[in-house]
Amino acid sequence: MHMELTADKLIEAHYWMRLTRALDDRGTFLHKQSKIVGGYFSQIGHEALSVAAGMALGPDDVCAPMHRDLGTYLVRGLTPRRIVAQFLGRSTGVSRGRDANLHGMGDLSLGLIGFISHLPASTPVTVGVAHAFKLKGEPRVAMAFFGDGSASQGVAHEALNWASVFQVPVVFICENNQYAYSTPLARQMRIEHIAERAAGYSMPGQIVDGNDFEAVYAVVHAAVERARDGGGPTLIEGKTMRMRGHAIHDNMAYVPNELLQTWAERDPIMRFEATLREQGLLDDARLAEILARIEAELDDAQAFAEASPYPDGAEVREGVYA
Repeated sequence: MHMELTADKLIEAHYWMRLTRALDDRGTFLHKQSKIVGGYFSQIGHEALSVAAGMALGPDDVCAPMHRDLGTYLVRGLTPRRIVAQFLGRSTGVSRGRDANLHGMGDLSLGLIGFISHLPASTPVTVGVAHAFKLKGEPRVAMAFFGDGSASQGVAHEALNWASVFQVPVVFICENNQYAYSTPLARQMRIEHIAERAAGYSMPGQIVDGNDFEAVYAVVHAAVERARDGGGPTLIEGKTMRMRGHAIHDNMAYVPNELLQTWAERDPIMRFEATLREQGLLDDARLAEILARIEAELDDAQAFAEASPYPDGAEVREGVYA
């Protein structure tokens, strides 16, 4: 069943997409100020995918976002305060200072499985959660995110196969952003579309323009409800582009400028805002108001994080599993 995107939902989605990008930019700024220890991973270009997928889930569903799914974390309820504190390694961050980026940003009370750095290790974990839902007879769905590079890893195939054999309520979101670090898709596989692999597991495989919010939402929501109704798993390939390097240290010299320009013209936020303007839901004054509100939220989040203490070393063994 496809849930209609009302005007209120579209306006909400716009806020989440703008907040996602602004928070990403703030993280880059903080890293350049040497306030973030370690690496920083930008998700610019992924806003439509991450926000639409997050909004397509129900409140009791569970998902496992990755390092380019900042929008999903926000939609599911992680606040900018907690996320910026996470970036700065403070005790008020999601992992209580045990990490300083999106690793460890799990909160099961919000239905968020913590991001596992070894990609795509979260896929079988998510399938296990979905299988538990089925065994318990709960009308809940799990969603696993992975990238085009992860699609070449054996564990992703194991997860797809298990999900299909046992028909568990899981939706796989493959974010095809063209490059696995510096390796283009054509050097990873002979097929053009990752979604073609779904046929080998006897599950639906769908391709969607990952920079089109409404298209992503329609496809993902339908797959979520299909899983909830007992229809089993779906593999969705969202085609997009990573507009910045693999991490902040990467200058993307391996990506042709023409390719980046092509995708820049398909920017998910600019496209969505054009649609909202056509529908009379956005104008310059409204946009300025939204951007000012977001800037104030992020200033508050940064002030909160910078005023928060670093973790007490005595707690280092708490909440750690080996």
